[in-house]
Amino acid sequence: MLKTNLKTVPLKDVRLGNGLLGRKNELIRKEVLPYQWKALNNEIPGADQSSAVENFRIAAGEARGKFTGMVFQDSDLYKWLEAVAYTLATHPEKELEDLADSAIDLIEKAQQPDGYLNTYFTIAEPEKRWTNLAECHELYCAGHLIEAAVAYYQATGKRKLLDVAVRFADHIDDKFGPDPGKLRGYPGHQEIELALVKLYEVTGEERYLRLARYFLEERGREPHYFDLEWEKRGRTGFWPSSGTEPDRGKEYFQAHKPVLDQEAAVGHAVRALYMYSAMADVAGYALAGAGDGSWLAACRKLWENVTKKQMYITGGVGSDVYSEAFTFDYDLPDDTAYAETCAAIALVFFAWRMLQLQPAAEYADVMERALYNGVLSGMAEDGKSFFYVNPLAVHPETCTRRYDHRHVKPVRQKWFGCACCPPNLARLFASIGSY
Repeated sequence: MLKTNLKTVPLKDVRLGNGLLGRKNELIRKEVLPYQWKALNNEIPGADQSSAVENFRIAAGEARGKFTGMVFQDSDLYKWLEAVAYTLATHPEKELEDLADSAIDLIEKAQQPDGYLNTYFTIAEPEKRWTNLAECHELYCAGHLIEAAVAYYQATGKRKLLDVAVRFADHIDDKFGPDPGKLRGYPGHQEIELALVKLYEVTGEERYLRLARYFLEERGREPHYFDLEWEKRGRTGFWPSSGTEPDRGKEYFQAHKPVLDQEAAVGHAVRALYMYSAMADVAGYALAGAGDGSWLAACRKLWENVTKKQMYITGGVGSDVYSEAFTFDYDLPDDTAYAETCAAIALVFFAWRMLQLQPAAEYADVMERALYNGVLSGMAEDGKSFFYVNPLAVHPETCTRRYDHRHVKPVRQKWFGCACCPPNLARLFASIGSY
């Protein structure tokens, strides 16, 4: 296991008081989880539709219809389940657990005989599984399933969701890797890498740690897999704007060079920081095993660039609306800032992992800066409306009259068509005791 100077206290052994974080944690349990379950079931009047649960009903054969939502819609339900797991770890509650179990039953029914699990491809394009890793988020969704499964098993001792995740992980391990006959691909949106480390830690199966490391090490190598799969698809993309592959360039995917050679944060901010978090996980095992410090050195370079040259005073990161991305050093406009809530959450993940590796105040400082500013701003006091982006200056009229400000909302929203942020907030605040 990973050897560090710091040890995480099991969530079950933590009780938060009546301070800010304790109140947020209680808000998640009493208000946010019920509200988000309704949102996932299209039961919030006036809110953008989710249909995440309905997609699983269709994929499971319990309902008829077409897939609705983003290609990564499954991940919203998985993140909600992860938040439920953390809540049950500290506040066992039969009604909430029964609700989660019903969702898990549905997920299990939607899993295919070979272990594959993704409602979009099961419902809409079953013949195109694993043909567009760059754009279609199959591995990203798998990662969130794994994280939810590990958390739920640790909280309740129930194995059903963990067994689903293991079957899917084994399917992925059979499909991907450097061995002859396997696809030498990697995810367009990083997430599964850190999830596989968690799966390794709970199962003890070394192949999951090896697969996580493979996905990181293969990224950025020539020939680029995203180019190869694009050619194989006949130079077609999933999104209407996909005229070239990859649509926004390899930097968008952090695939412009091998990960250990990267020195500056580029591309989609959430993808980047999920990747850096996974690199920090691998760094711990590399140090504890063969004494390999190359992963930690790479993490340090990226940490320095993010926090010293590309981070807002709020801990927000990713200033560019077009690609939800990092741009270049010190490009930090106030009023057009993207500063996605999920990106600030991802920075908390990265900072926490670096703190485990090197107990230094700078990591805790950044973690708190992001948490209390770039993250906290993403949810209203009642837990029922949310910001996706968090600029430092907002003029309400500008939001509606200027094209370059159309991504900015003057007030928090009930839900989003792309709702990655609300359940991400829920799982972070539900698990805050482990930090």
